Amino acid sequence: MTVAGDRVPGRIRALTGAAGATRAAYEVLRRRPPGGAGRWERTNYAGRTVHLHAGLASAAGTALAAATAPGLPAGARGAAALAVLAAGGCGAYDDVYGAGDPRRGFRAHLSALRHGEVTSGAVKLFGIGAAGLAAGALLTARPVDKVLAGVVIAGSAHLVNLLDVRPGRAAGAVLAIGAPGLLRRGPAGPLSAAPMGAAAAVLADDLGERTMLGDCGAHALGAALGLAIVTGNGRTGLAVHAAGLIAAAVAGDRVSRVAAAF
Repeated sequence: MTVAGDRVPGRIRALTGAAGATRAAYEVLRRRPPGGAGRWERTNYAGRTVHLHAGLASAAGTALAAATAPGLPAGARGAAALAVLAAGGCGAYDDVYGAGDPRRGFRAHLSALRHGEVTSGAVKLFGIGAAGLAAGALLTARPVDKVLAGVVIAGSAHLVNLLDVRPGRAAGAVLAIGAPGLLRRGPAGPLSAAPMGAAAAVLADDLGERTMLGDCGAHALGAALGLAIVTGNGRTGLAVHAAGLIAAAVAGDRVSRVAAAF
């Protein structure tokens, strides 16, 4: 069998595995939401009540598929499990404990931290940043590359969260951003396929305004895309992606407004 033939099943298995695991988790969460249904219900932009089960389910499905995708080296599996679960966990913490906090953006949370208040947003910021750096260290050898990889993983997680402002925006972005990665050799293919499968599994419910990804799902899916970018690029590519993601973070409010208007 050709090398290309070897790569295709890995992508398909990661895609379908993530979709199946995400959908199964989603149905379980709908029936038995942890802590009761009220904890995971939110009012969306249109005033409709939606739940956050898509976020929890997509984080779990992505992590499982990425960590078990065939052909990945041990370092990539460990990095996938670490980055996706940490990003999803920090996002879920903010979903639950930061629900009533109107403060948004890095500046607001860092300002609160300077005044001695540790917000859930600050926990998310530093937790995802640390996990990104740790995952980057597992994927690259040189110190500069480790830092760039960490910025890309954490920055990708933040970018997808910035786009989660209207139904389907974040999930659709995951499908669009991940698609080119399917053509790459090595771990980038399965690592792109995993978040795409998870996003596809909940897209219809997201568009139907029955659920939303929330911080948990958006950050987990974004971190997985970051992993795919890291494994598919050298130092120059990492530097370009890192610069773009930093620029998007600085212009966060503008990015969210554009996504909402699209």
